[in-house]
Amino acid sequence: ALMKHKNETFLVPISNLGNKQVTEWLVQSKLKFQEAEMYRTVSSDLSDLSDIKYDMLAFFSPQSLSSLFENFPDFVQEETRIAAFGKSTCQSVLDYKLRLDVAAPQPDAPSMPGAIEKYLVNSNK
Repeated sequence: ALMKHKNETFLVPISNLGNKQVTEWLVQSKLKFQEAEMYRTVSSDLSDLSDIKYDMLAFFSPQSLSSLFENFPDFVQEETRIAAFGKSTCQSVLDYKLRLDVAAPQPDAPSMPGAIEKYLVNSNK
């Protein structure tokens, strides 16, 4: 759809982290564009949760893994299951040397709840 308007200049809203894939595609497509930082992605202070143990942690962005280790630098996975949505988030789990238990989307489970349900059904057999 953008190629129909290839002579226009596009305003691309981004976060402070940017989106390299979108930028690279726009450059490769020789489209004119201007990025505008519209929001900031920051880590929340979760230190009040330090004594709570979870069966599963679900992550939806690589930044959420950064936040985990900013808040809990000594985090050890042990029996905590980890779910991640999207290729870059799944890769971030592995980059942090964690075990990825649930990867979403999957062809037969396109949503995070569906992928978690599939994991639970298979692990409880």
